[in-house]
Amino acid sequence: MYNISGKFGNAERKDREMGHLYALDFDGVICDSCGETAISALKAAKLRWPPLFDGVDSTIKDWIVDQMITVRPVVETGYETLLLVRLLLETRVPSIRKSSVSEGLTVEDILENWFKLKPIIMEEWNENREELIDLFGKVRDDWLYSSKQSRFADALLRELAGSQGRSVKEASENARTPRADTTLILNSFVEDRLAILKNVVKEPELDNWNLYLVNWGFNTQKEREEAEANPRIQVIELSDFSSKLK
Repeated sequence: MYNISGKFGNAERKDREMGHLYALDFDGVICDSCGETAISALKAAKLRWPPLFDGVDSTIKDWIVDQMITVRPVVETGYETLLLVRLLLETRVPSIRKSSVSEGLTVEDILENWFKLKPIIMEEWNENREELIDLFGKVRDDWLYSSKQSRFADALLRELAGSQGRSVKEASENARTPRADTTLILNSFVEDRLAILKNVVKEPELDNWNLYLVNWGFNTQKEREEAEANPRIQVIELSDFSSKLK
């Protein structure tokens, strides 16, 4: 006598569809924080260096906010936005210049050389990294009233990894989850920062992951061209990514 349930159970396992889970970066992929980041940075900079903003009119402030959106791809940590605000201000107001790099500096120069410029201005302005971090965080949170981004990101991590703060790599090891007739495998990572994806490429355990650089996030044309030349990374448009989720 056949064990009918066992026979069809094996067939079902063979025919089981393989689904995919996507690990999505939050800021730059799911949401665009450019506006609130630029405004928060301007507010914090005015508190940090009040005399520098004496006589600065709304036209210059609006220009700074616009330029902050352009240079957003270089920012890795929020405190850097204060430095960028002051540096942009120095390029427009010669009388307040304290750095050796601001004269003749363009937005393109900042995009190309930020990691060289940052330590120079930190030293010349005698700035403290931790104090800038605290100030930016306080001003941003006071302005937004609640840290919605942080709470949402924590919820996503808990859902994927089972505990707060695990890395993408750790989450992937716990994400093979049977659900109805589908096995879901976390094997696709969607980012807007090329540097992050290049680090993932270095991890042998993640060789089978699909890596996507979105073309709507905080990256530059030069970075997108570099990604297109990397066989492990796919540059993806919003419409193409949306179709993958259907």
